[in-house]
Amino acid sequence: MVKGIRISAGRFLALVVLGLLEIVGQGSCWEAIAADQFTDGLITCDIQKGPCSREVAGVTVTLDILPKPVKAMEDLIFQVTVSGAKPVRPAHIDLTMPGMNMGPNRVELRRVKVNGYEGQGVIVRCPSGRRTWKAIVTLPETGKVEFVFDVIY
Repeated sequence: MVKGIRISAGRFLALVVLGLLEIVGQGSCWEAIAADQFTDGLITCDIQKGPCSREVAGVTVTLDILPKPVKAMEDLIFQVTVSGAKPVRPAHIDLTMPGMNMGPNRVELRRVKVNGYEGQGVIVRCPSGRRTWKAIVTLPETGKVEFVFDVIY
């Protein structure tokens, strides 16, 4: 730690991963085309206003991200609620950007109530300025749902 500067382990790891991906040419942020070409009509969730729900295999999956407003480069709490079935194993979330390889950014979720899961993560800031992100929630043995939303820089 540099004197006077405090950074969470999650934020530090996100910064290191993004930097390494840029160095090896896998974090396509620098080559991003204007957000409009990839994100027009893709937004499925206004996460800034509250939780969003989607269905997969007869199961309703609800995603919420706290605190609000949801900002990049902040420690965030990801909450997933499942109704219609009890998952056998905890769910997880993979964060990425539509139309762009961002490298791995997984939020491991732990059970906090019967059908509720929670985990911490960081949404990194893309140097291109794009703000649209995708959270892919995976329920083992059930399926995946995608939530596409904008974050604030």
